[in-house]
Amino acid sequence: MRAIVTILAIVVVIGIIALATGFINLSGNSGELPKVAVEGGKLPSVNADVGDIDVGTRNTTVEVPEVKTEKKTVEVPTLSVEKAR
Repeated sequence: MRAIVTILAIVVVIGIIALATGFINLSGNSGELPKVAVEGGKLPSVNADVGDIDVGTRNTTVEVPEVKTEKKTVEVPTLSVEKAR
């Protein structure tokens, strides 16, 4: 996979150098857009009946969990480092 990407990169660089030095000359004629004529027609009509939505607030009572914290003494790992001499 790496070899394919490397070869592709080399080909691109050679192509850029060939264009920059004039070894390859690309030329062409400018094009033009085709003539298009639109006549008649009618846009579709759509009728939509939708419901009403009311947004509001109200007060209500809900159960809410209560979180408590407490302090405990636990054993934790420690690390000490001495400088090299």
